[in-house]
Amino acid sequence: MARAWMKAALAGMAIMAMTAPVHAADTIKIGVPGAHSGDLVSYGMPSLNAARIVADEYNAKGGILGKQIEIIAEDDQCKPELGTNAATKVLSEGAVAVMGSICSGATKAALPIYNDAKIVSISPSATTPELTQKGDHPYFFRTIASDDVSGHLAGSFAKDKLGLKKVALLHDKGDYGRGFVNYAREMLEKGGVQIVLEEGITPGAVDYGAVIQKIRKAGADGIIFGGYHPEASKLVQQLAKKKIDIPFIGPDGVKDEQFIKVAGKNAEGVYATGPTDVSKLPMNIQ
Repeated sequence: MARAWMKAALAGMAIMAMTAPVHAADTIKIGVPGAHSGDLVSYGMPSLNAARIVADEYNAKGGILGKQIEIIAEDDQCKPELGTNAATKVLSEGAVAVMGSICSGATKAALPIYNDAKIVSISPSATTPELTQKGDHPYFFRTIASDDVSGHLAGSFAKDKLGLKKVALLHDKGDYGRGFVNYAREMLEKGGVQIVLEEGITPGAVDYGAVIQKIRKAGADGIIFGGYHPEASKLVQQLAKKKIDIPFIGPDGVKDEQFIKVAGKNAEGVYATGPTDVSKLPMNIQ
């Protein structure tokens, strides 16, 4: 899927190249900031690899407008403080458009820099609704549903499909995780589901025993978690050790192969929101 959206996006670079001030350059430079190292590398590297593959395909056919495509990769580790650095670097190297960033926090930090330069950026996975709702970022686009959509889906699924009555809400205190949980709460409260616990956890912590004990004490019959796979995998493992067997629902940040590898057998039965499978659409069949 990363290859498909990247191919469509790179094709659009022809229009940007015709109007960009660096049109006279020998190459068309595309910035790809993202998590290229660290705990969330499994989110960032697929997009970077897809960009490189598609760029090679176009270059083998003569490029775009007779120019070769050059990928400018910058690692922001999905951290806001590194997002601004990555944005500055890709622009200083002459990028005429940006594919990224991956996480909402790093994207939010970088967007003012792209806006000032009037550079278009497209993210496959920055889901915070405010990035597109307020009109503050006219050059930003994304190819994934925002947190209001996925959060509402998680809440309605918990209520309507799983029949949950008492839900614990957990998040990683970040823009992405907190936003997802907030929108899930809207659907739960509208449906009369009781929120018995809401807690922010510390990313990177080794032991979540204290919050797990709170979940048990609150009598929750399900958990909705907002955050990424490293924390989700630890949570489901530690829940299993404490013999707390209740549904665990996460966002697309949990829908990752690394989650399954780390959580192992405890990944079985975990639910995660995600985009519709478009792999069988004609444009995605190679």
